[in-house]
Amino acid sequence: TFISMFSGIEAASVAFKPLGWRALAFAEIDKFPSAVLAHHYPDVPNVGDMSKHDWAQYRGKVDIVCGGPPCQAFSVAGLRAGMDDPRGALSIIYMRALHAINPRNAIIENVPGWLSSADNAFGCFLAGLVGADDALPPPADASGKRRKWPNAGMVSGPKGRAAWRVLDAQFFGLAQ
Repeated sequence: TFISMFSGIEAASVAFKPLGWRALAFAEIDKFPSAVLAHHYPDVPNVGDMSKHDWAQYRGKVDIVCGGPPCQAFSVAGLRAGMDDPRGALSIIYMRALHAINPRNAIIENVPGWLSSADNAFGCFLAGLVGADDALPPPADASGKRRKWPNAGMVSGPKGRAAWRVLDAQFFGLAQ
């Protein structure tokens, strides 16, 4: 079973269908994608604004939570306001929802700019996810400077482990 947050028109359900996975809930606020969800998945509730939902009701009932918090706050094509942008702050709310649900696994999708955000938004997210007390700093380069997170890695803490990898969408038949 899975929950999809920031669902859009629901790519996860299409991808997971051949695996026999079943959606328990969606979280989407935009009208058009919500209408698409209602049409294609009438038996799956769309809870709307994920930041206002009580996710604890799904604790122990979900194998995977997937979602991509809005990328505009981190994208090199945007203003790169990071966590000061309310859309960027949704990544922390997503992390809190993951803790409330406590799934076996989580999938998080975002842009590579998240790794180089000036406010270390990715380090804050990772720290919260694995249970670190403070934001995790990106690894130092050979000169000892901390610039950005690498394109792949793994961290661990008292609440779990997190691994990431940057994949270029163009190699998967997508334009972006």
